Formats: sequence, C-alpha cells, structure tokens
Amino acid sequence: MPLKGKIALITGASQGIGLAIAKALADEGCHLALCGRNEPQLQRIQKKLQQKGIQVLASACDIRHEQSVSDLCNAVRRRFRKLDILINNAGIVHAAHPIANLPAEAWRDVLVTNLTGVFLVTQAALPLMKRGGIIVNNLSLAAKQVFPNLAAYNASKHGALGFTNTLREELREKGIRVTALLPGATDTDIWNSFWPDAPRKRMMRPEDVAQALMAALKLPPESSVDEISIAPPAGVL
Repeated sequence: MPLKGKIALITGASQGIGLAIAKALADEGCHLALCGRNEPQLQRIQKKLQQKGIQVLASACDIRHEQSVSDLCNAVRRRFRKLDILINNAGIVHAAHPIANLPAEAWRDVLVTNLTGVFLVTQAALPLMKRGGIIVNNLSLAAKQVFPNLAAYNASKHGALGFTNTLREELREKGIRVTALLPGATDTDIWNSFWPDAPRKRMMRPEDVAQALMAALKLPPESSVDEISIAPPAGVL
C-alpha cells in the first residue's frame, strides 16, 4: 500500500468526486484532512472514515477567503505537521445563461471559487509539502472544451488549467508533482445547477474518477502523470 500513512488534504470533500476520493484514499490507509462548507456533513464523514483506522481532520473552510484557508492549513499543520497530497477539488457552476445575460455576481462567484480558491489553497499548503508530494487539481473537461451558456465556468476551468501547468513547471525541480484531473460527465449534484434533467444514469460514477486517480497517485516519485482525462464512451450522452 504505497499511500499508507500519507497525509492528504481534500477540498470540497463533503460530496461528489471529493467524497469519492476521500473514501478511496482512506481505503489506501491515508490520513485525511477534509474541508468544505457543509460542516455537519463533514462531521458525519469524519466519523465514518475513522472506522477504517485512520486519522481524519474535518474542518469547515470557505476557499474564497484567505483567512479561512489560512485557518485550515494551520489546523493541518497542528494535527499532522506536514502534507503529502493536496486535492484541489472544490468548485461550483452557475445557472445556464448566454454571456449577454450572465449576472456579474455569478461570474465573480464562480471565478473566485474555481480559480482564486485553487490559488489560495495551493499557496497556503505549499509550505507543508516536501519532495515527493503531489498536487491534484480537479478541473473537468471544461478546462479544454467550451460549453455554451457556461462562460464563467469555462473561463474558470481554462484559467485553472493554465495555473496548474505553471505550477507544475515551478515545482518540478522541488520534486513535487502536479496533476490536472479532467473528468467528463460524472453523476454528481452539480448538474442540478444548470441541467436538472441531465441523463445521469449514463454518466460516470464519482468512484470511477477516484479509482483512475488512485492509479496515478500510486506511481513512484520518478514517474509523473501530468493529466488524467476520463469520460464516458463517445455517444453515450
């Protein structure tokens, strides 16, 4: 179990892909720091995962705010003293609107969560990481494609991919690997925000995405996976 005893921080861990990754890492013997805005749900997850014999820190955090992020990383430092794996998973989407009608508030909220939030968490977490560490940014296929009526989401994910690629080059000499995770249509609650009738039974499960990521995380430090693209077969949706 190459991940046993590692310390992993996962943002947006209370549901969807973040929760699936948390469960998969727990099965691998990782100790976890879980954050999100739904504190009661995080507490329930903490109790359940601790039954696997691992340490779990559950902490409410709003990644849009520097102080909240600082408090989170200080809590990780106090509990674990280091960080081996960072999963920047938290993200939101806005209701479908053409650009002409997209509310400025929705634009700002999506950009500050999906792009600035990734920057804030990464910057605060880096002092806890050493050679051999791994940073994974969950971006979605929207980082390379565009979907009509989702301009803010597309822009945030394209920007986050640029940030991820820059981070990878800056950390290469320090021996910290950086992976962009680009999942396609996955059955999570995010669809309720802009396509409630989406054919979710034909989508991937969050557990499928988590298992693809586990394979990359288990590679030795001499190997690095820059991108993981995973999607339903063509024509399924």
